[in-house]
Amino acid sequence: MNGAVVQRLYDLIVSRRGVDPERSYVARLFQKGRPKMAQKVGEEAVEVSIAAMQHDHDHMVSESADLLFHLLVLWADAGIRPSEVWAELERREGTSGVDEKKQRVA
Repeated sequence: MNGAVVQRLYDLIVSRRGVDPERSYVARLFQKGRPKMAQKVGEEAVEVSIAAMQHDHDHMVSESADLLFHLLVLWADAGIRPSEVWAELERREGTSGVDEKKQRVA
């Protein structure tokens, strides 16, 4: 993943807060609130899953971009910076998924 592209997109999303919702889709999402943002993340995740099950590579790429975009909007609303997520992924690096899940339950 190109972290610089993600960071630039995140910064653009944050800059849309307070912009006229008639002129910005992101501003419209901010106006509608976190429930709408979370709904969009869920919808896009389902669309990625459907594309995966259909073995449709191009559609899966497109829907994954949509999913990441809407996830960034949700992160921005929640005050989560991409660097925080990258740090968590780095923390988990080298840990088996089974062990990592056990640590979360404990």
